[in-house]
Amino acid sequence: MRTQSPTVEDELVRRKRQEQLALPESLGQFVREQAALHGERIAAVWFDRGISMTYAQIDSMASQLADSLVKRGIRKGCHVALMLKNAPEFVITWIALGRIGAVMVPVNTSYTQDELVFVLTDADAQYLVIDAEFLPRLAAAPALPGLLAWERVIVCGESEHPLRWAALLEAGSADFTAPSAVSRHDLLNLQYTSGTTGFPKGCMLSHDYWMIHCHGAARHRRGPEAGIENVLIWAPFFYMDPMWQFLMTMKLGGTAYIAERMSLTRFMSWLIDYRIHYCIFPEPALSQHPRGPRDAEVHLKYISIYGWTRSAREEVQARFGVIAREGFGMTEVGTGALVPAWAHDKALERTCGLPAPFRELQIRREDGSVAEVDEVGELWIRGRGILWGYYKRPEANAESFDGDWFRTGDLFRRDAQGFYFIVGRIKEMIKRAGENVSATEVETVLRGMDAIDEAAVVAVPDPLRREEVKAYLKLREGLTQGDVPPAAVFEHCARHLAPFKVPRYLQYIEGDFPRTPSRKIAKKRLIAETVDPFADTFDRQESRWR
Repeated sequence: MRTQSPTVEDELVRRKRQEQLALPESLGQFVREQAALHGERIAAVWFDRGISMTYAQIDSMASQLADSLVKRGIRKGCHVALMLKNAPEFVITWIALGRIGAVMVPVNTSYTQDELVFVLTDADAQYLVIDAEFLPRLAAAPALPGLLAWERVIVCGESEHPLRWAALLEAGSADFTAPSAVSRHDLLNLQYTSGTTGFPKGCMLSHDYWMIHCHGAARHRRGPEAGIENVLIWAPFFYMDPMWQFLMTMKLGGTAYIAERMSLTRFMSWLIDYRIHYCIFPEPALSQHPRGPRDAEVHLKYISIYGWTRSAREEVQARFGVIAREGFGMTEVGTGALVPAWAHDKALERTCGLPAPFRELQIRREDGSVAEVDEVGELWIRGRGILWGYYKRPEANAESFDGDWFRTGDLFRRDAQGFYFIVGRIKEMIKRAGENVSATEVETVLRGMDAIDEAAVVAVPDPLRREEVKAYLKLREGLTQGDVPPAAVFEHCARHLAPFKVPRYLQYIEGDFPRTPSRKIAKKRLIAETVDPFADTFDRQESRWR
């Protein structure tokens, strides 16, 4: 008897069933429940540091630290900033703060002194847990920011500072009870996210946000291809991705293998050495590690991919026999959409999938009306557990919300089957002679050339058309500009893009792009570090190098 394949309707029914399941009330309760279930099983391995911890150890240590932090004056609602590396201290402190009902403010470890002071001041941080390596940055500031005082700075690592994280942990009792009850409606993270312009904004994220995020992620990766136990986490923990991946791993009862920092050269070894079943897979790792006999040693079962070309999707699934699925998420809403494991044909397209549990999606026109099928408009999202709003940003909140709908600022379309496709970012659109050009769309076409490893498309000023399209190209290893001349690139683009979308300017990148800690191309730095945006570029209109 033949079993029918699932349908979109089946997926939406499954999603509704998930929404009926009870979730833990708080981060602390969740960790306690998982520790009771998995006890002495290894929960996390910080392999660069040679440290492993069981579920029971993490639970106990979080309570010990919480006990000491309460004795130091931290209470429910207190804002505590963390400027830490990918180390056990980050995870344990987050859980401890959640157990108290305090609010964690993750701080980017690459921040300059000015950026650090801004976030600590804007977030109203009363306490700071900081790695000793970053302490000089704070000490060099003219004055401590906002509500902070030196007696409320806790240092991890070797330092002469009197308040040490390790001492607090050792002094605390694992028999801890929070002075105030903590529920899913309480604030857990003040998560700073950079917009396209201006200073970062703090997203107010509740305990419910994180429980929905990690439980949805875990359930999505269960099914006929179950058995995900070993998860690789390589991005910095001050971003939201590693945090939900860590909690997802705990929900699966698995083990998180945590890298100190990303390394494309070591990536394949990580997959093999730790028998990784799931990770967010960076597309450049495919070209960094070409097909070879070691492919047979990879045990991947499921990977998350974002913005990959069709050829790369086909290659990774063929090489490793893995389910590769895209999705859409952002700090403000967590997971918004996911491609189901059963949607094999759709997975080869650049679709973000179907609405995730607890999420309702609509595509709206500029006047706020709902768009038709395949009509491009802005993606709006609502649902339980999305951000409360931006901390101390009434103007941004007024612009970003319409009732309970959050306006993402991303351009999408929805096909007749109900699958959502990202088109581009509204504020990253290039306005060329009255026409909107999606940088994402042009980048996707450029990366469709086998010779191009990565591409970044930006706007450059133009006196006639207001803005022109410029593409930075990174070629695959071993290839040079002579192998991929501008004429070949323009010809390829002309086959796939309307004439006004074809880049006028091309610039070849030697080495690598400037990148964020999560390995995304840092377009702002790319532009800022270019003194003359037209130098060393090929001008298609004038058919010459400038």
